[in-house]
Amino acid sequence: MSRAKGNAAEDIACGFLLNNGFSVIERNFYSRFGEIDIIVIKEGVLHFVEVKSGLDYESAVQNITPKKLSRLIKTANVYMKKNALHVDFVFDALIVIDKDIEFIENITL
Repeated sequence: MSRAKGNAAEDIACGFLLNNGFSVIERNFYSRFGEIDIIVIKEGVLHFVEVKSGLDYESAVQNITPKKLSRLIKTANVYMKKNALHVDFVFDALIVIDKDIEFIENITL
């Protein structure tokens, strides 16, 4: 997927999150381990959100591999340490197919 399509999906995802009571803290946080697409907070809980888009739901979800999840967790740990945060947090996924959005909470279960 092109970076432009990825950015468009992230823009849609941010709009969805804002409309659902989340506050956007940061987008595209990078560490040597990888990237976190969107970091948001709601009711005192930090959410690290992986945004995936594709031609269909199944292909988008299948792109959240164990390796990708491991990198996401390592990058979140870097973010928490860098910002000296000691708050509850969770890893979520937001699947964007055209204008349809599926929010999957706590993808580490």
